[in-house]
Amino acid sequence: MSTPGRSPGGFDELVARPARWLSAEGPHADLVLSSRIRLARNLRSVPFTHRAREEQLQGVLMSVAAAAQRSPGFAGSLVLRMADLSPIERQVLVERHLVSHELGDGARPRGIVVAPEERLSLMINEEDHLRLQAMAPGFQLAEAWAAADVADDELDQSLDFAFSEEIGYLTACPTNAGTGLRASVLVHLPALVLLDEISRVLKSITQVGLNVRGLYGEHSDIMGNLFQVSNQTTLGRGERDSIESLERVTRQIIETEERARERMMRDARLQIEDKVWRAYGTLRHCRTIHSREVINLCSAVRLGVALQLDGLCPLHVLNELLVLTQPAHLERAHGAELTPGERSVYRARLVRERLAAAERPAGPPA
Repeated sequence: MSTPGRSPGGFDELVARPARWLSAEGPHADLVLSSRIRLARNLRSVPFTHRAREEQLQGVLMSVAAAAQRSPGFAGSLVLRMADLSPIERQVLVERHLVSHELGDGARPRGIVVAPEERLSLMINEEDHLRLQAMAPGFQLAEAWAAADVADDELDQSLDFAFSEEIGYLTACPTNAGTGLRASVLVHLPALVLLDEISRVLKSITQVGLNVRGLYGEHSDIMGNLFQVSNQTTLGRGERDSIESLERVTRQIIETEERARERMMRDARLQIEDKVWRAYGTLRHCRTIHSREVINLCSAVRLGVALQLDGLCPLHVLNELLVLTQPAHLERAHGAELTPGERSVYRARLVRERLAAAERPAGPPA
């Protein structure tokens, strides 16, 4: 499969550059890391992926990739077949939130299309024939939806989607039928966790029909006080209604967390500052460290940055560490497989170097 507009080293370029959603540029970026829209679609004339023959899936892969190449939203995109990638490279895509674990296993004819800066991506032949994803930094569901909606319309000009006037878009799993929309935000809620109020908040979220998951979505653990909140209903509800509902609940979550932070700093400022600086000191000087510990320590430092404590690194550096310190990213950067112990040493060095670089003052203007 060709790689339009890119050199054969396009995968290297993808890995070398941080995704835009890690930039910490959006509104409420100290609380909301990213906003995501995902649309599930299937081709009318082909059985769902779990029933399709190999040659049918090959046809889907070629058709969807060709449609993406004609889409202005995917101009200059990188097109990859999963079978052409090594296990480490496929896992890199999982760690960058570009593909699911299922798509990353390399089995059957599957692929991905990634637009520049990872603003848009397209999984081909996962549970559905295609899953379009748009991601934006901070609390920007409307921006992510606008990008996904335009790209969906562009793909629709070349592809015949399975659609029912009565039901809406037809999907392999009934829970996605209708709009095929999954909207989500990745929120950081350390104060609610520290004050033991998170259970009450999570219960209220699920009571209004939303899901709460971990950093890597379904079946993933909660780490670093990061919670992925998403809509649950796709049938009988419009896209804008679902997105506005999630936006409304997210604003309430933000307000609740901000009030908790104010109370925490009023009643226990010294203890919180101590927690932040101990975490930063560990990251800054560690010689061996596990990925889960990096995520948890970055959570404490992230809180300190949000509370405007002087001397800490920028938010975007903490965001990037969440991805760059994952096992596959480390092994690919190292150029060879590493034992768990070797990864911990290599990870610690990477963290130290990134934080040291962030602390160095910028040079004089040219």
